[in-house]
Amino acid sequence: MTTPLYWQTAGEGSDLVLIHGWGMNGAVWQPVIEKLSAQYRVHSVDLSGYGHSADLGSADFDEMVTQVLAQAPEKAAWLGWSLGGLIATQAALTAPVRVSQLITVASSPRFAAEKGWRGIKPAVLSQFTEQLKEDFTLTVERFMALQAMGSPNAKQDIKQVKRAILSRPAPNPSALATGLTILADIDLRESLSQLTMPVCRMYGRLDGLVPIKVAQDMDSLLPHSTKVVFEHASHAPFISHSDEFIAELHRFLQPEDEFLI
Repeated sequence: MTTPLYWQTAGEGSDLVLIHGWGMNGAVWQPVIEKLSAQYRVHSVDLSGYGHSADLGSADFDEMVTQVLAQAPEKAAWLGWSLGGLIATQAALTAPVRVSQLITVASSPRFAAEKGWRGIKPAVLSQFTEQLKEDFTLTVERFMALQAMGSPNAKQDIKQVKRAILSRPAPNPSALATGLTILADIDLRESLSQLTMPVCRMYGRLDGLVPIKVAQDMDSLLPHSTKVVFEHASHAPFISHSDEFIAELHRFLQPEDEFLI
């Protein structure tokens, strides 16, 4: 039996699942949830080893997907940010009847850079892994700073993310290490053609972790998907440009509303 993860549900309407990124927890969505809950029934999760699920410890990639699917609504739109985008994508591949629409935010099917593919340099991921052993709190803070780099509101963005993360228990160090391994190793590029539901990919043009060139490369891997680029955003457009983000999300989830008078 799968040990329950911590979930928070708010609002009424069609179901929307939100999955946070590495080092974070579900509280990072709170400002967005307050706005989305007027139109959607929003479900945010603390992944295994994070936030109120910290005591569950580390889980590998497939186990994380299984854990979230075990408690997610029977059918919902899934939105994953950064590492959460990998989990949401794998859930859509594993249980397509459960995922009505897939949205990835500042995410990539392959986070690590390699020849012909932009991403995080393996040396940077290795450095984070080594730093994690020495001071995991400082390492998470450095990662937060890296996420906001390039954003016109970088200091404010970091402060908001940090406040959200600190509102819940600290992440489990082993879960953080496993998360870095996932970012270094997982490659879903060859599986993307199997996705059968509508897909929306959102990017920040100034993102230092998922280079904007990835958005262009993904056009050929997912030619029928919707692409949204926030020109002045970095790795967390839902924080730095929340109103614009919510408008684009709603446009994708409820396209028929554009034709209502």
